[in-house]
Amino acid sequence: MHPILIEFGFLKIFTYGLLVATGFFVGIVLAAKQGQKDGLDSARILDLCFYLLIASILGGRLLYVVVEYRYFIANPLEMLKFWKGGLVYYGGLMAAVATAWYFMRKFDLPFWKTADVLAPSIAIGQAIGRWGCFFAGCCYGVRTDAPWAITFTNPQSLAPLNVPLHPTQIYLSLNALVIFFILLWVQKRKRFDGQVLLTYGILYSIGRFIIEFYRGDDRGYAVPDMLSTSQFIGLFILGLSIVFWVRRRGQAAKAS
Repeated sequence: MHPILIEFGFLKIFTYGLLVATGFFVGIVLAAKQGQKDGLDSARILDLCFYLLIASILGGRLLYVVVEYRYFIANPLEMLKFWKGGLVYYGGLMAAVATAWYFMRKFDLPFWKTADVLAPSIAIGQAIGRWGCFFAGCCYGVRTDAPWAITFTNPQSLAPLNVPLHPTQIYLSLNALVIFFILLWVQKRKRFDGQVLLTYGILYSIGRFIIEFYRGDDRGYAVPDMLSTSQFIGLFILGLSIVFWVRRRGQAAKAS
């Protein structure tokens, strides 16, 4: 793989950072267009996306540092080098949700309707950004003899070298891409505000929970040797999404 896409003197463009930025850009453009279709202020949506970008990077990096704390205790300056790889998605998601809630309350944006606008953008952003993980070698899988195994050989890669591994980065990208198209379908047929976001929460939690079993990097365990930190958070989000789905559907049925 190619962790560094371009290197010219002191200038280095990391493939991870470029693809993650591309994912954010595509997601922001999509959200602005969808927000305009749904009668929301596109300028406010763009402002919100900017704050979500900052929050998700900080939250994702913070949780990664927590999980990999042994490494960062020995190498504290490496905490700042997020462009080289190392963001935990659920950390970014939790920070983004908290930021979105505050922003929407402050500017009187309808929470569930706005969340439905953002959900497909989150999915397509992931689908693109996970290829950054692939090129950087982070989020790698366990060893496998499967014919589609990936072997990393670049010494700057974050993955173990010269070992056939499950391409879990690609699994995560394809999972997000499938969810993206499902969300677009739901968005056109939704029966209550919040349905798109909650569909995302349910589908992503299930897909991520399964893919976690094929991850080979240090996951951190919420339940030793049973549930990784991401699986534990995913179960919580799955349960919460189902509860809100039932409540929102019930409220919509009563209103109609």
